[in-house]
Amino acid sequence: MAMIWGLISGRYPISTGEVLTILFDWIAGNAASQIETMVITNVRLPRILLAALVGAALALCGVALQALFRNPLVSPKVLGLSSGSALGGVIALFLGASGLWLMGAVFISAFAALFAVVAIGHIAGRTMLSIVLAGIVIDALFSAGISLVQYVADPETSLPAIVFWLMGSFSTATWDKFSQSWLFLAVGIILLNQMRFRITALAMGDDEARAFGINITRSRMTIFTLISILVGASVFVAGVVGWVGLVIPHIARLLVGESQRHLYPTTIVLGATFMMITDTVARSLTSAEIPLGILTAIIGAPIFVWLLCTRKRIRA
Repeated sequence: MAMIWGLISGRYPISTGEVLTILFDWIAGNAASQIETMVITNVRLPRILLAALVGAALALCGVALQALFRNPLVSPKVLGLSSGSALGGVIALFLGASGLWLMGAVFISAFAALFAVVAIGHIAGRTMLSIVLAGIVIDALFSAGISLVQYVADPETSLPAIVFWLMGSFSTATWDKFSQSWLFLAVGIILLNQMRFRITALAMGDDEARAFGINITRSRMTIFTLISILVGASVFVAGVVGWVGLVIPHIARLLVGESQRHLYPTTIVLGATFMMITDTVARSLTSAEIPLGILTAIIGAPIFVWLLCTRKRIRA
């Protein structure tokens, strides 16, 4: 329903019947060269598909990290991955890069942040607390790097592009960008979902995880690597989008409880749905597109406050 609403909505409205006809003809290879067909197949469809993948990826990263750290307030930002990925993208935009160069810069920066967090956590004591503290430090360091690039960027050329990209948007979504990123997002989502048992075991403690025969170091590195790939690919596609990995897991828990078997798939579906709806609102509400980061904060913050108050009343 969210996908169909996204296809029919926008500054060029198209009826549901026309959308379904266009999609069937396009799949069958009989699409006519009409403006409605171009709008649906070349503009809205790749954008909606990327929004679904990014929403699912960020929400899944959030629920995995919250389980791993046993902290409901944890999100991808806790490992410095959001700022790490953003710094690479900002540097690439500052240098005028795009496409695969932008993707490469985002991934290199994300893995650099991950390596720094793991290295500091390893030296500091190999505990989850040390990793969290290392993530806070790296996040602050990379955020300072982003501010520095913005400070030296040309206000007439590169700075507006950097600022708009940092606020998040799917306005640059094309089939080329979809072909460059969908494999990272889809495979990362599948593999991280398949590791939910290991995540649950690691959340119980190192001794319990060893009792299940789990290699703690290798499993944590695999999980962190998958999360880095998902966050990096999401930042490449849409820029920095917050609150999805924090709020969506809590809504999923209200619906299906703490059972990992149901929680992870529910989180994936809710994350994809939330991002498609938010992106549709962002491009349809006003004549000028609203940055996603603003909308997700406006929507996510009140929802999170409501969840906190609701849980407090339930426990009382």
